Amino acid sequence: MKQFFLTVLGVFTGLILFLVVIPVVLVTVAVAGSSKPTLPAASVLELDLREGISDQPSTNPFSAFGGSSLSVTEVVDGLAQAGADPSVKALLIRLPESGMTPATADELRQAVLRFRATDKPVIAHSQGFAPSGAVMSTYMVGAAASELWMQNTAGFQATGFSADSLFLGRAFQKYGVKPEFEQRYEYKNAVNEYTQSDYTGPHREAMTAWMTALYDNALGYVAKDRKTTLEALRTTIEAGPYTAEQALANKLIDKVGQVEEAEAAVKTRAGKGAEIVEFDRYVSEKGARTGSGRNAIAIVGGEGAIVTGRGGNGGFGGGSSIHSDDTAEAIYDAIADKSVKAIVFRVSSPGGSPEASEQILAAVKAARAAGKPVVVSMGAYAASGGYWISSQADWIVAQPSTLTGSIGVFGGKFVLADALGRFGVDMRELSVGGQYADAFSPTQSFTPAQRAAFAGQMDRIYDDFVTRVSIGRKLPAERVREIAKGRVWTGSQALPLGLVDQLGGLTEAVAKAKELAKIPANESVRFRHFPKPKSTWEAISEMFGVQTEAAKALVMLGGVMADPQAQTIMRRIDSDRMRSQGAVVLADQPTF
Repeated sequence: MKQFFLTVLGVFTGLILFLVVIPVVLVTVAVAGSSKPTLPAASVLELDLREGISDQPSTNPFSAFGGSSLSVTEVVDGLAQAGADPSVKALLIRLPESGMTPATADELRQAVLRFRATDKPVIAHSQGFAPSGAVMSTYMVGAAASELWMQNTAGFQATGFSADSLFLGRAFQKYGVKPEFEQRYEYKNAVNEYTQSDYTGPHREAMTAWMTALYDNALGYVAKDRKTTLEALRTTIEAGPYTAEQALANKLIDKVGQVEEAEAAVKTRAGKGAEIVEFDRYVSEKGARTGSGRNAIAIVGGEGAIVTGRGGNGGFGGGSSIHSDDTAEAIYDAIADKSVKAIVFRVSSPGGSPEASEQILAAVKAARAAGKPVVVSMGAYAASGGYWISSQADWIVAQPSTLTGSIGVFGGKFVLADALGRFGVDMRELSVGGQYADAFSPTQSFTPAQRAAFAGQMDRIYDDFVTRVSIGRKLPAERVREIAKGRVWTGSQALPLGLVDQLGGLTEAVAKAKELAKIPANESVRFRHFPKPKSTWEAISEMFGVQTEAAKALVMLGGVMADPQAQTIMRRIDSDRMRSQGAVVLADQPTF
């Protein structure tokens, strides 16, 4: 019976796939192949940030179904191309009302300023700066434009920086849930949300420190870009909120107007016949920069939580993860490519599995042993496991607002038997083997022996982490322990501590990779991206691998198998079957 339902499900999925998805794909490919759209001779790029922005482009061709289609690295690359493109005359930025990740704002600001340096105007338009956590970061991006506009009804409520933490300690106590965790050490604050009802002293100290650093960073850059003093800007900002007209009077913005008026103004600045072109269309038609020259720099991407295994079924969109098999393989592929002289490893991760992190770090060390320098470019986060995989690179570049460090570990379990018993649900446990076999059973607390064994495991992982940082950063282990203890640092704080080498983004990381590879700064290089993006057919195969036989039957019924191109596609699907993918984690991600 189970097999019958699985077969029915497979046929149903195959019907959807081959009667809906594939026809759409084929029509799209046919249309794309039959015509070559051209960009206007005078283009104004419209960069709309209101849908959110990831750090890196997804390798899944269906990612647009699940979220933002833009990434920081694509915007940086696209603006670099647009700056040198004579057909691009200006840039219009649509700002989100809420905040954005501070390090993302750092990198976007740098890219906007480089574009402006080509003598092309930039107008940013806001429909309001809402009172949300990191809205100062959004304002910082807007302030980098030639002109910053606001809609007349919008409110300027960027008056500081805030972060929220949800504590479940009292609720767990009330309902009989018993969290049993180990943390290394007092600044590894993710555990506190389960065990506490308020900030501990170290938790408050660490959060206040990095929040202050982020706020000061944003204020400093805004003051510089709007040509005022830090003290004057701070006084004005903190006296808010303001209406749009008040913001204009206080010189926080340059003009009040509707977005249509901003569009008309930027088109006038761009010259006669200028047309608005969506940024993602420009990026799509131009493609990623491949560069030129006999030498290549590999760009290896990694975004999201670090987990073991392979990516497997990505579905239509979904969140990003750094899968250790995929990322390590990407680095080994770059090692094997003889044209690649250095590797830029773009890391944006709050952490994850220590085992997965170690597998990726081993690949980084293998690259260095093969004579290929590795430069890490840190994105929004490179904390905990994200720092583990970065720690032994030749050079680390971080944004001033990157959240990094968090050198520590936590793990444990929830004891649920009492909580469930209050609702008439009885949980019982049986085990065979050693005394540690049921250590993570939710039916009972750790025994003293189990707790001691688990604590020993936490100590070992923490010591391993410290050792890797000590070796990679050439710091005494005791010094690493002093600045570790699970504490999060911003990039600007991490620099004097020796945890990073340079402030900047992907552009600076590539320049450093060329230098370490002894490639002259003025020599052009090619860019090789790893892992390579999946084709549409590879993604479909991963999503529906267990239903491939049913899908092939439907194709055959439709007579498609007579087409040689279809036969090639089916062979590719056959070759790409879906591949398979606890208690201890490194992750620590602040919430804005």
